[in-house]
Amino acid sequence: MSRPYPDDPFLRGNYAPWPMECDAHDLVVQGEIPRELNGTLYRNGPNPQFAPRSRYHWFDGDGMIHAFSLSEGRARYRNRWVRTAKFELERRHGESLFGGLASMTDSDERAMSTVPNAANTNIVFHAGRLLALWEAGLPHALDPQTLATLGAHDFAGKLGAAMTAHPKLDPESGEMLFFGYSPFPPFLTYHVVDREGALVRSEPIDVPVATMMHDFIVTREHVIFLVCPATFRAENMMTGGSPIRWEPELGTRIAVMPRNGGNADVVWFETDACYVFHPMNAYTVGRRIVADVARYPRVPLFDGEEAVDGLQDASSAKLVRWTLDLDAGKVREQALDEMPIEFPRLDERHAGLPYTHGYAAGRIGPPQPDGIFNALVHYDLERGARRVRDFGPHGFPMEPVFVPRKPDAPEGDGFLLALVYRADENRSDLVILDAAAIESGPLATVQLPHRVPYGFHGNWAEGAVLD
Repeated sequence: MSRPYPDDPFLRGNYAPWPMECDAHDLVVQGEIPRELNGTLYRNGPNPQFAPRSRYHWFDGDGMIHAFSLSEGRARYRNRWVRTAKFELERRHGESLFGGLASMTDSDERAMSTVPNAANTNIVFHAGRLLALWEAGLPHALDPQTLATLGAHDFAGKLGAAMTAHPKLDPESGEMLFFGYSPFPPFLTYHVVDREGALVRSEPIDVPVATMMHDFIVTREHVIFLVCPATFRAENMMTGGSPIRWEPELGTRIAVMPRNGGNADVVWFETDACYVFHPMNAYTVGRRIVADVARYPRVPLFDGEEAVDGLQDASSAKLVRWTLDLDAGKVREQALDEMPIEFPRLDERHAGLPYTHGYAAGRIGPPQPDGIFNALVHYDLERGARRVRDFGPHGFPMEPVFVPRKPDAPEGDGFLLALVYRADENRSDLVILDAAAIESGPLATVQLPHRVPYGFHGNWAEGAVLD
């Protein structure tokens, strides 16, 4: 018999798990869904099927995919757990068997031979394959129409270690670029998958210490790795508590490698200690690299009591621009905005290229008990301007996803899609905004009768529809 969930900050309100898988074939829509939208928004996030064994961390829960298909002005919805080996083992035994990021040593002996891959962080569509991602293990392939789990995907046996939750899809070559990090050597490995989905390159990169490297940056000419001082040392994994340690005395180091180069060609930059979960974008101009990132003064959600009590600090990142001078070996930092933001995105057709428009979840005013963010932000980086959509005291959006109006539309001409939790109604909406006028309010609001727990990342797959 299942045990009740404990009273925990990561298991209350809209962080609490949603216990059901379901289908809704024709959702209620306020306004009108633009007819140009023909595809599916897939969103991933943690949703534990059983109460945790001990102290719980937001990043521990089993991956659940929430999919919204939009076509001919109508919307349908489906959600499914990712059936990982961890999920299936715990389903068979009817209880949680694994410790988590706040209790690494608390796994049951029945779980010792199973990797605790939760597949709960991101979901991408590449080369006709839908992949649920978790940065400490292999991706899991899903059926794009049914969301059925097809199994762990190792690229025909060529990938034997972890894949980041944040691969980059090159809009020009069609390649998927990614990396994996580990507490054991090699601490960092870079990989390239060609446009047909075959893993064609793996390059170990020498880094001085294992760190939690959640994301990275790619330009047309360079790959940039962010070695922030959130260490992930092997010896920390057996001490209990979080395996991540904040060691600011190490500073932050930035590794720049030519796309056509290797480990021997890496150039290192140094800057003040900080943490970056997510960059917005980067591009190369001559001998300079311009990178826009959501910068924290220290790692949130992991350090000491912040592992449980640091939800407010999870909205302390600010958008900054790093300019890396390859000749001088120096980093110049410029603040672009003082609004707390996270989940920065862009028009992905300009990923790694010069760009103007960026988007993010943002916070107006002090942190609220019902959610981290209460607004969406549109940055016009060319003019140094921003537009804001405020969702009021009861609306809490997560990551926005940009969808172009048509394949050849100008940059920024399209729609911004985001899930919004309605705290006063205890349910969620999918909100569709004109990306060029987000402050004007939704073009359409797709209403769910239930809530979607706070999660992480999602992506739009053009032409993909649920069956």
